[in-house]
Amino acid sequence: MNKREEQRARRRREILEVSLDLFVRRGYAATKVGDIAAAAGMSAGLLFHYFPSKEAVLEELIDLGRRGPAQMMELPQADPEQFFLRAAEGIFGAIAQNPAVAKVFVLMGRAQYGEEFPPAVRERAQGVDNIRRSAPLVAAGQAMGVFKEGDPLALSLAFWTAVQGAAEELARCPEEPCPEPGWLVDILRR
Repeated sequence: MNKREEQRARRRREILEVSLDLFVRRGYAATKVGDIAAAAGMSAGLLFHYFPSKEAVLEELIDLGRRGPAQMMELPQADPEQFFLRAAEGIFGAIAQNPAVAKVFVLMGRAQYGEEFPPAVRERAQGVDNIRRSAPLVAAGQAMGVFKEGDPLALSLAFWTAVQGAAEELARCPEEPCPEPGWLVDILRR
């Protein structure tokens, strides 16, 4: 990548970072293109050289939010306990390394249900469903005697909502310590 391409990529990342912060703090509808441009230290006209619209910025943020869960579901699933442990380690490791990752959890949660979001964006965000996708892993862990008895979908829900809640709290208070991944897996363990 040449210097000009590197600079363009860096500016796009800056726009995404300030947009994420504004969308989480103010809301998508309340955030104007001018707000994003000002926070990024550029004119609105220049911002349009990087993204054609505010919705295009949002779509890229939602795509970033979708990539993490997609990669997580690619983790080896032969050992259900290790799958959930590695997933929690990956999430909280990423948050510890870059606190903005926690804000992606907030944005994704809001985008799945918020009427302020364009329908196509809501639909993209709703495509992330770790709860249902990992319920068979809970059932497999139960069959192995590693996970507690109960409805696998309800246990999967308990695990993922604990992850979501912790991430949202870390977005609000980034100075707080991340929970230990094993504590979250303990929700599932026998």
